[in-house]
Amino acid sequence: MPAPTPNTLIDGRYKVLSKLGSGGMADVFLAEDEQLSRKVALKLLHERFAADPDFVERFRREAQAAAGLQHPNVVGVYDRGRYEDTYYIAMEYLPGRTLKQLIRDEAPLEPIRAIDLTLQVLKAARFAHRRGVIHRDLKPHNVIVDDGDQAKVTDFGIARAGASDMTETGSIMGTAQYLSPEQAQGLSVGGGSDLYSIGVVLYELLTGRVPFDGEAAVTIALKHVSETPQPPSQLNPAVPPELDQVVLWVLNKDPNDRPATADEMIAALEHAKVSIRSGAAGQDTARIAAVAALAATGAGGGGALGALLEPDAAPYPESSTNGAGADDGQPPGDGRRRRWLPWLIGALVLLLIAGAAAAAYFISRPKQETVPPVTGLQLNIARTILQNAGFQVAPPINQHSAKPPGVVIGEDPLAGEKVDKGSTVTLTVSQGLGTTTIPSVLGLSQAAAKKELKRKHLVVRAVMQPSTRYGVGQATGTDPRAGQTVAAGTEVTLFISSGKPEKAIPNVVGQDQATASAELTAAGFQVGPTTETSTTATPGNVISQSPPANTEAVSGSTVSIVVAKAPPSVQVPGVVGLSAANANSTLTGAGFTVTRETQNVTDQTQNGLVISQTPRGGARSKQGSSVTIVVGKFVPTNITTTTTSTTSPTTSTSTSTTTSSPTTTSSTTAKSP
Repeated sequence: MPAPTPNTLIDGRYKVLSKLGSGGMADVFLAEDEQLSRKVALKLLHERFAADPDFVERFRREAQAAAGLQHPNVVGVYDRGRYEDTYYIAMEYLPGRTLKQLIRDEAPLEPIRAIDLTLQVLKAARFAHRRGVIHRDLKPHNVIVDDGDQAKVTDFGIARAGASDMTETGSIMGTAQYLSPEQAQGLSVGGGSDLYSIGVVLYELLTGRVPFDGEAAVTIALKHVSETPQPPSQLNPAVPPELDQVVLWVLNKDPNDRPATADEMIAALEHAKVSIRSGAAGQDTARIAAVAALAATGAGGGGALGALLEPDAAPYPESSTNGAGADDGQPPGDGRRRRWLPWLIGALVLLLIAGAAAAAYFISRPKQETVPPVTGLQLNIARTILQNAGFQVAPPINQHSAKPPGVVIGEDPLAGEKVDKGSTVTLTVSQGLGTTTIPSVLGLSQAAAKKELKRKHLVVRAVMQPSTRYGVGQATGTDPRAGQTVAAGTEVTLFISSGKPEKAIPNVVGQDQATASAELTAAGFQVGPTTETSTTATPGNVISQSPPANTEAVSGSTVSIVVAKAPPSVQVPGVVGLSAANANSTLTGAGFTVTRETQNVTDQTQNGLVISQTPRGGARSKQGSSVTIVVGKFVPTNITTTTTSTTSPTTSTSTSTTTSSPTTTSSTTAKSP
């Protein structure tokens, strides 16, 4: 089956616009849903998979399961169907870039930003896991990120839903760099496999590289199974120890040693983020914990405690009989022992007091409970759940957000934390988007203008229009205009310059220069006049223009016009008395044209000569104008006819002579008696 070309109509509904990309299982096209007038991403299954009935059935079941995953961090699946010899899924179309492209462009990322992006992927996975759907191929290529760092996970259509399994046991699905060890070995997978893949993504966000790589997929898979990843902080010193620990926890080989659920990983990352923001990241608490353990168990002597309390202190040198101690009558080293002994006793006392206080606390402390997750629920429902779990609920904090009014968008302490029963939980509740002021974006690039408007919670629709002030691709304004207060979520038209406008050039040929210039200027063009001598056009009139009339040109560009000017006047040569040929040559050589007329003459010497000219010789006339010459044509005059008759008895003879003039003819006739 050939790949569909633009304008191909699939299933009578989806018109293909362009190809977006290609993967191992399917090609993806941008299409227009003609029924709902919206753009969709259309995924067409490769023919080799479409020919396998079992695969198609699993594909159908899993596409149906994916269609049920309606979550802010999951790309929605709208429809599925058949096209020619294969099958398709119609999904939500998201303009933006993949997380892989973001990593290539910007990694390593700041820890807080890396955590925030990972948390969104985790929330998508958590939502799917709770509904029995395992993704099996979580990687940055399958995460779409918009300009505001909002992430959505795609390709749940190839996931495992319930008992469905896209591959049989012993085979591998996924991208080698992001495979969990159990996937690399062809074993069954669960939610922990997705968490491992997310851990690889977080590692790549923090360091700009994956923990395991190689030339062949099998080599990479073996590394996942057998090698220990290098801590991210060794590649990026900005990664704090708390975040190092979370990443390495998630990348454990054994699924039982990883977070049990997405919620556990979310809670760990939230704690790391709080620690980073508070500035407490990286503080060394291990030493204090070890001292407390020694005090509680009574293990270790003064040397052990001293080493923990003063790990950087150099050991005392061995005493010498040549030292000062031998002269004061004390046994070697006694003075030094007496100097640090009070400090050791004091430390032991403090530790015992601390241990007793800790024991008293652990005996009397309240029972701890896990804070239930209530984010995304209506306030009344969330309050009831928390109160039933034994918690107090503080007055809510209201905050504008994209969530509907009354929906909980945050809780403190975080869901999954263990806190004392009866503790107070503070909920942050959405007030909806509220209102916002449209910012000025004049002169910004299209991408920067869109980002600024979206930051104000506005929906952006870009429209191209000509502009004489702003260059191509720059923002020329908005509708509604900047400074107006509107409801957040309002659609704003963003006008982007397509360059200076083009207009049709008017026809000014034949007009006088002043009129032509005025008409072109009024149409928005500059005028560039030149002159040209013409013997046919009226001086001062336009005889040509460039560009030609009725063609399109950018407003403000120059139209060149050519204006006729009279030829210069020169002296007419006198040719009277010259032969017609010489006169013609003389006049044309002087730049004139010749008109020839003839006139009968009686003077044979004037035959073939110019007897007059207009204009006369010596007069001045425009070069190229016509000179009329009159050439003489000789006609004889006074021709007479005489008749003589002679008669004899037998014969008669007659002779006739004729004489004529130009105007008269005379005839004489003679007769015998």
